[in-house]
Amino acid sequence: MKSAITVLKEQFKHFNLIRRISLYELRNNNNANYLGLAWEVLSPLIQIAIYWLVFGYLVSGGQERVIKNPSGGEDLQFLPWLVSGLILWMFFQPAATQGSKSIYSRLRLLSKMNFPMSVIPNITIFSKLYPHLILIGIAFVIMQITGYTVSIYIVQLPYFVFAGFAFTYAFVLLMTTLTTLIRDVQLLLQATLRMVLYLTPILWTSQNLPYFLDLLMKLNPLYYLVEGYRAALMGEHGWYLVNSWEYTLYFWFVTLLLFIIGSTLHMKFRRHFIDFL
Repeated sequence: MKSAITVLKEQFKHFNLIRRISLYELRNNNNANYLGLAWEVLSPLIQIAIYWLVFGYLVSGGQERVIKNPSGGEDLQFLPWLVSGLILWMFFQPAATQGSKSIYSRLRLLSKMNFPMSVIPNITIFSKLYPHLILIGIAFVIMQITGYTVSIYIVQLPYFVFAGFAFTYAFVLLMTTLTTLIRDVQLLLQATLRMVLYLTPILWTSQNLPYFLDLLMKLNPLYYLVEGYRAALMGEHGWYLVNSWEYTLYFWFVTLLLFIIGSTLHMKFRRHFIDFL
């Protein structure tokens, strides 16, 4: 627990540094492109269009796919249902894959810098958070166009954005330490995340699965976040934060457990990271 508190203090102390460097990296990564930072939004939008075409029309025989409403109301349109869940994945997946190698890829640089290594994963996550917030704005517009007008449930959205950020940092802090110690972890993570996309109700719904399989899928904390985003943007799950309070407690238990384990390992090994260069 002491390690977790230390890491948390480091994030608050160096918040301005994290923000400045993340913005610099975001610009630097797109300097060679004619459209620059616009690609940070255009690329996800192209992926959304592809998923909409394939899973919204082609897999249903050319007819527009609809999703059965879990609350028993009218069927849900596939596009807003897809977008409200997919934007969370488009934040988590690149933040996890790039954040997990953020320390070992900068070890030579870090040996000359005077700030704690625990802020490095957060720099990567923040650089992915800015485009994510823009995508949330685009998703909001799509909701209005497709008939899912803003409701009181939208006030849940800041909570779920924060929850997604917290879980991502806890997960990445653990993975970046393991990846620095064992390079194979990075390859394993990339392969696993390809599978996790299909084990999360982003492209499909788990309503028709047997109860025990549905329960098994819900062990994935991303399930909670995806459904929370849909509750906030589409208003179809009501007060998901409160109505699913058991799942809320489970999500934060997993997040805190990952953060404590990740912080403990990070503090234990970070003085020796340079030895693994």
